[in-house]
Amino acid sequence: MSIPGNLLYTKDHEWVKIEGATAIIGISDHAQHALGDITFVELPKIGDRVVQGKHCATVESVKAASDVYAPFSGKVIKINTELLQHPELANQSPYSQGWFIAIEIDNIKEKDSLMLESEYVHYLTQLPS
Repeated sequence: MSIPGNLLYTKDHEWVKIEGATAIIGISDHAQHALGDITFVELPKIGDRVVQGKHCATVESVKAASDVYAPFSGKVIKINTELLQHPELANQSPYSQGWFIAIEIDNIKEKDSLMLESEYVHYLTQLPS
């Protein structure tokens, strides 16, 4: 399982890459493995507002439908339109081609509730098998 060290993570298995005042968001390798083959992704619209810890996207797989939660509050400034046409990118390349949305961060201090790579690795070891 791949867990890049340059990202932050949530307990709901989203990842976030901070670039200045922008957060790029996706689901972790762990999440895509747990979901199985992803068949559909629903993303918010550009201009929509998202709230930290609240639903911001939906992923459907051969196993189940699952909500994606925003790691930061802010305004959606970009969506991965390629992912809408090829949802399997979330399985094949969760940290690069399979990203979901980019938001303009409202409050950078919200990152204090996110986990570093080492913390996320430890968190994963505590989950039931």
